Amino acid sequence: MNSPIPPTPVPVPPAARPPASYRALGWLLAVPALLGTLITLVLPTVQTIVLSLHSGGVLQPSRFVGLDNYGKVLGGEEFWRALGFTLSLTVGPLLVAVVVGPLLALALDRGGALPRRAGLVVSSLAIVTFSPIGVAAAWLRGTSPDGPGIATLAEGLRDPATAPGTLRLVVVAATFGVVCALALTAFLPALRGGAAGRATVVVAVLVALATVAVGAQAFSIGMALTRGGPERATQTLAGLQYDFAFRMAQFGPGAAVAALTGVLLGVLGVVAVVVAVAARLRVTVLPKRDRRGAFPGSDPGRARAGGGVVAGAVALVLVVAVGLVCAWPWISGVLAGGDGAASGGLRAQVNTWVPAVAGALVSVGVAYLAALGIGGLRPLGARSEWLLLPFAPWLFVGTGPLGVADWQNMRNLRLVDTFFALFPPLLVSVPALLVLTLLCKGLAERNDRDFFGGVLLPSLPMAGVLAGAVTLVNAQDVLWPLLVAQSPELFTVPVAQMGRLGGFHGVPDVGASTPLVVVVVALAAVVAAQLRYLDRLAVSVNGSRPARTSP
Repeated sequence: MNSPIPPTPVPVPPAARPPASYRALGWLLAVPALLGTLITLVLPTVQTIVLSLHSGGVLQPSRFVGLDNYGKVLGGEEFWRALGFTLSLTVGPLLVAVVVGPLLALALDRGGALPRRAGLVVSSLAIVTFSPIGVAAAWLRGTSPDGPGIATLAEGLRDPATAPGTLRLVVVAATFGVVCALALTAFLPALRGGAAGRATVVVAVLVALATVAVGAQAFSIGMALTRGGPERATQTLAGLQYDFAFRMAQFGPGAAVAALTGVLLGVLGVVAVVVAVAARLRVTVLPKRDRRGAFPGSDPGRARAGGGVVAGAVALVLVVAVGLVCAWPWISGVLAGGDGAASGGLRAQVNTWVPAVAGALVSVGVAYLAALGIGGLRPLGARSEWLLLPFAPWLFVGTGPLGVADWQNMRNLRLVDTFFALFPPLLVSVPALLVLTLLCKGLAERNDRDFFGGVLLPSLPMAGVLAGAVTLVNAQDVLWPLLVAQSPELFTVPVAQMGRLGGFHGVPDVGASTPLVVVVVALAAVVAAQLRYLDRLAVSVNGSRPARTSP
């Protein structure tokens, strides 16, 4: 049997420099993102630094103390212990993301259409059902005498000697499914690139940086399970910042912790953008697959040779089996049911989802306009992607590191404890800006049609996908609504669940933060996006063309 010869990567000729009028439009489209970044990212960052140089807060008058707060924070044991423990929490998910993720993607890519599509459907379910507070509530059921199976590991959270290790295991188990799903979504397109090995390495670097950055801001699961205890053994950076600023009303030290966390995230963000731009990373949309799941011109028999289907199926079954074991506390908690009214009922669902959807539409919409300008219209020609560098320090920054400054702004505007305060304070999603810019760049370089048909229309579904993703993240966030809503009538579902966990009312309804109607609608949308759009994406580096050979 003759094995097909893999295609030789063909350099993509540089796109022609667009007319001056197009370049001017590109600059114009980037203006809303620049303003949004200035207002909701740069200014709060400056405010955080200024606050870190002052003492006092809500209860005491503010006065300038210079670097005293940094001396207090860096000179104490609490910060270094929290930093070390926070970084240790990222080790498990990092290994899952950069080891299990690419291996699963490779097996499914070589396995053909059926295993790959089955993997995409399963990954969609893991994404839409993930709720940090719901997972934490489920694991706390393990501390009861009738705790289910693996959840009994949570008993170790009560002892200062075993709590850190136990929480690390819980975090790995709780996030295994969603980390695998997101890694699979990232690595499959890289395997369809013309230089699949190099593209996979670049994607792995970006995935690793993102995993560490997300872990560095960990708050929800740890706060719900241990509140940083016992004896501060499980204190995270976000928890330490929260304790200083909002439990002890010491804005200075709290802002100092936030600023130090921001420096770490800023470095990670700059490195990620430099890697993506220097590698000439771009995303393209391949033609629609045929009924066999193959791209036009591909050889569908290639992947099936040598037992590729069996290998893909076995890999998927193994990962799903591990995922089910890890998710069993949550599954059993959902099946056990609970009092949905205790988690806020319909009013809490409105508080959760209306601001989440509105915030996602604004932040991703603004990012999309800038991506069309930077990546699609190319105002600086081949160097246009370097325009992402001013946004890079905030690529991985969430509401946590800016929470002290944003809360103070809300308080000064007298918006704390109002429905408006529940809306996420970020006007631009920098991660969406990066992804959409790389996509618009890839579409523009291969575009043989007008801008509308060749760039805007093919990239529009990705904007919708990212808006949905940001909606899910916003809805499951607990820190920001916890800061700005004191009235029970304004509680979101995660905040209501958190409050119940902190009281003497037992474990709340585990599934309240992922109601059935939301799961059904989101699952249908995500599965459709995975099979009809994301499964056609290809990531390429260094000017190589996508190799449309994967079935």
